[in-house]
Amino acid sequence: MDHSKTFETLIGKIGEIEAIDAHTHINSSHMAARGLHDIMLYHMVVSDLYAAGCPSGNRLSDDPNEDEATTRIEGAIPLLQHIQNTSCFWLMRTILSDLYDWNELITLRNWRELDTRVRDRNADPDWPREILRRAHVERLCTELPLRGDGSNDDILFYSLEWAFFTRNQWGVFDAPLYELEHAWQFDKPVRPLPVTISQRESAKRQIATVSDVKEAIAHYCRAIPYDQIVSTAHHVSTDMDYSLASDGQMQKALDNRKNAGPTERNIYASYLFESLLSELEREHSDIVFQFSLGAEPLPFETASRLSQVTIKQLAEIISRHPRIEFHCYLASRQANQSLCTLCRELPNLCLSGYWWHNFFPNSIAQIIEERLDMLPTNRQIGFFSDAYCVEWLYAKSKLVRMELAKVLTNRVERGQYAPDGAVEIAKRLVQETPRHLLRLNC
Repeated sequence: MDHSKTFETLIGKIGEIEAIDAHTHINSSHMAARGLHDIMLYHMVVSDLYAAGCPSGNRLSDDPNEDEATTRIEGAIPLLQHIQNTSCFWLMRTILSDLYDWNELITLRNWRELDTRVRDRNADPDWPREILRRAHVERLCTELPLRGDGSNDDILFYSLEWAFFTRNQWGVFDAPLYELEHAWQFDKPVRPLPVTISQRESAKRQIATVSDVKEAIAHYCRAIPYDQIVSTAHHVSTDMDYSLASDGQMQKALDNRKNAGPTERNIYASYLFESLLSELEREHSDIVFQFSLGAEPLPFETASRLSQVTIKQLAEIISRHPRIEFHCYLASRQANQSLCTLCRELPNLCLSGYWWHNFFPNSIAQIIEERLDMLPTNRQIGFFSDAYCVEWLYAKSKLVRMELAKVLTNRVERGQYAPDGAVEIAKRLVQETPRHLLRLNC
């Protein structure tokens, strides 16, 4: 069969599979872009722009006012010429062309016309679902605090992102404790703290003793609305050295909090991590434990780093809690093979999608190749977008299907898969496995 014909056949069939998006940050109250800023200043594009010389590397505010949106857009437009080579720019161009019929360069003179076009479409309440229809995504997961009034529960399901006990912060050594203290102030889950904290408020309830830690963890676990979520999402930092910390070690580290360094930070993270996992395994093992791995903080965003020591320690942690289903979102391309070997021997570990620093065409293709060779299809989830609006979900879904079709085309042509079998594999990765592992009834 002709290579191009094989690819066209596969991409056509794979493009029509109704996929599950296993992880997003889409707000139910405004699922589609509210203006050009939500498309052009997606945080992955901001990183491109910052590298090109844009004055700000900060993420856009969740609810930017007109002044912020205008200033950031007009500051970014002169740098667009320097990022036209990147895949993020390509995805942005795909969004504007496919969904907004815009095929011009964005300039300081015309951007308001495009912005108006996006805002006008956003005024149509059916527009977000139309984008999902075009993307062939039937359901998507988002953060529970973004649920809104529940009117989109037929297409949304929910994960809890609240406190990140094992996420390092740039230059902050008591970050695990502060995450727990912050959660301790609330009787129900709220949005998590940002990736990097420039300033932090003093918590009303502070942790000074192991008894405080146990009370705060118990409060956190009681406050989780288990009946409303399929998973809880965390980040596992490679900068932590994970161990089984005792009460005595924890108290000693707490006593030295004002002068905390890496040693104390490692004890805080290890103690809280084990406490949380033990509680979940004992009382709520039906909740999937999702965790991101391989992205470590810089002043604005993160870089891809992952130690082999962390992979070893993760294996110990996951094997210690066999009743918990662990799903890993990996941002380290070179670590994919190592994580695949873990999955082969730890049946409660699944690899999910291509996260952050892996969401580039060449990385996606390599990861698909390795996972298809090494893992059964029911231990890998083939797609999540990490999108903040459905436009970016659309573009990322299109990219993943394209790379999946390319990989499967090569395997069909060398006789490894039959064409129908290749389509069936794709369906398992992007639809059937996430349905099963996330326990969805759809």
